[in-house]
Amino acid sequence: MVVWSAGLLLYRLTPEPQVFIAHMGGPFWAKKDAGAWSIPKGEFDPESEGALDAARREFREELGVEPPQVEWAELGTFASLSGKKVVVFVGDGAGFTASDFTFGTFEMAWPPRSGKTASFPEVDRAEWMAPDAAREALVKGQRPAIDALEAALSELPAS
Repeated sequence: MVVWSAGLLLYRLTPEPQVFIAHMGGPFWAKKDAGAWSIPKGEFDPESEGALDAARREFREELGVEPPQVEWAELGTFASLSGKKVVVFVGDGAGFTASDFTFGTFEMAWPPRSGKTASFPEVDRAEWMAPDAAREALVKGQRPAIDALEAALSELPAS
């Protein structure tokens, strides 16, 4: 059975192109940087929720802020190494202020095999990055989304 996820990839074009991504939280990712970032996203059931609605919900849940009210376009569906399918929507985030986050949390057994449960943020920071830096930072399965965004932006008429 395919597991589906949906996310919002904000971009801005000035002064130079940038994308907005988030560093994954929790003890596994705490000391990692390259390959430890993600497009704000989360799982959904396509039988009961649309991908864009899920992407907006997950943005809100992970970052604790409303996604910007912009026009969203479906960039594509990308496969993660685990086989999960990630539907990515892009929007011009030029007016989005990346601050005042209240990160969502999850619980897990920690330390391992201790019988104790600890709470961790789903993401522990989020920021704007140049596409090349984001490509290095993102988990491998999401890197093609940056390529697709750059290809789409290259087709826009010059302003």
